Amino acid sequence: MKNLLKQLLHTLRQARGERNGEQPVNQSPFMLSLSKYRLRSVSSLTHFGTVFLVITAFLLLLSDFIAAASLDEMLANRKPEATIDLAAKEGAQLVKGEWRYSDTKIVETDFKAAGADGQPGNTPNKAYDFTPHAGGLDFDDSKWEVIDPTTLDKRRSAGRLAFNWYRIKITVPERVGNFDPTGSTLIFATSVDDYAEIWVDGELPRAAGQSGGSVIKGWNAENRLIVGRDVKPGQKIQLAIFGINGPLSNPPTNYIYMRYAKLEFHKVPGGPVAVTPQEVNVEVVRLDPAIDAIVPPNPKIFKLAEGFQFTEGPIWMKNGDFLFSDPNANKIYKYAANGTLSVFKNNSGYSGKDIAEYFQPGSNGLTIDPQGRLTINEHGNRRVTRVEKDGKLTILADRYEGKRLNSPNDLVYRSDGTLFFTDPPFGLPKLYDDLRKELPYSGVFALYRGQLKLVTTELKGPNGIAFSPEEKYLYIGNWDPEKRS
Repeated sequence: MKNLLKQLLHTLRQARGERNGEQPVNQSPFMLSLSKYRLRSVSSLTHFGTVFLVITAFLLLLSDFIAAASLDEMLANRKPEATIDLAAKEGAQLVKGEWRYSDTKIVETDFKAAGADGQPGNTPNKAYDFTPHAGGLDFDDSKWEVIDPTTLDKRRSAGRLAFNWYRIKITVPERVGNFDPTGSTLIFATSVDDYAEIWVDGELPRAAGQSGGSVIKGWNAENRLIVGRDVKPGQKIQLAIFGINGPLSNPPTNYIYMRYAKLEFHKVPGGPVAVTPQEVNVEVVRLDPAIDAIVPPNPKIFKLAEGFQFTEGPIWMKNGDFLFSDPNANKIYKYAANGTLSVFKNNSGYSGKDIAEYFQPGSNGLTIDPQGRLTINEHGNRRVTRVEKDGKLTILADRYEGKRLNSPNDLVYRSDGTLFFTDPPFGLPKLYDDLRKELPYSGVFALYRGQLKLVTTELKGPNGIAFSPEEKYLYIGNWDPEKRS
């Protein structure tokens, strides 16, 4: 209990930002030759994002992880402020949800035999899978059977070696009786005969040695896991429960059913928090065979922290620390090499009196200049700044031809020190229609030795920006609201 209290105190200190003001370390400059560029607009930076996530997870796992504050023990032993019975019609109606059900079918599939490294190799073989794979957030269950919540304990599946799915999308209600759930930590608990796995919003996180939560707890045991932190009325959460008939080595002469399903609301600090590194599901869409040289056949991605409103602008520090923005929360966070999470900077993008009008007032893109200084795109302040060695802030760009920038989004340095950044209006409260907007376009800019130049105005929503390794191309993600698919 003493250790638990220490963890909770640590979490509260993080939430108050008591570790604010930490400064970045130096990073060696890139030594690349100069070249001219051909501007290419792309709809997304999928390859770059995928490679970055895989490398990020791999490098972080080289560190010795220390799990930060966890509320699991306390939540398991405290009485919730409110409970909703999802196996009752009134409970399902309160969360505006309906249970949908499907059996599964075991099918033969094409696969690859293990190679010398133990990973999928080049030799084709036959394996077994099941269908449907219904854990995904956007899986279409509209044609599934809708079942009465009071019949969750009805025996389902064909029996023997059998698997099935139960899905429900819940909406956090305005009130549960007299209780206001705003800011609560939300727990889902169930017991499936005989085993269960729980997907939440398309994720099935799992950690080495984990028992219960999202994965199998034990024979007819309860699955209990946090499905929402700092929840808000109207927030939607997709649950998908995968039922398993067991024991698998001796399929029983019975069926799958759910004993109960409930939601618990706890008024306790919910995050953000670092978690024990958890492997999450990943599917790499390989558009070019060349990516096979970078991303292995069986890549792993791990969740390291959760409970954020929105994450952006990841950047590595030389000492192994990892900085990133939460523009909605107006903070920069630091995930340290030892696995701890802290607030690196409060009011990272805005501190104006009208901040309540802003959806994303905080910082967005972060990067390091050739001298190792942190450079920040500040949404609400509509400027690009640099943190000096002594901690002072230098404004690099906030106007072009006398007009204020929109809300600088992402940024990247060229090896000669030229800073390129995108400037859509995404940080303004009313986006393109905001009266604060002074520039008549969304721009891409280049800053060299104090001179700001406009690179292009041809993109409606310039967003992510990156150079090819040899700096021959400048890639820009274009988030155009009129061309979304």
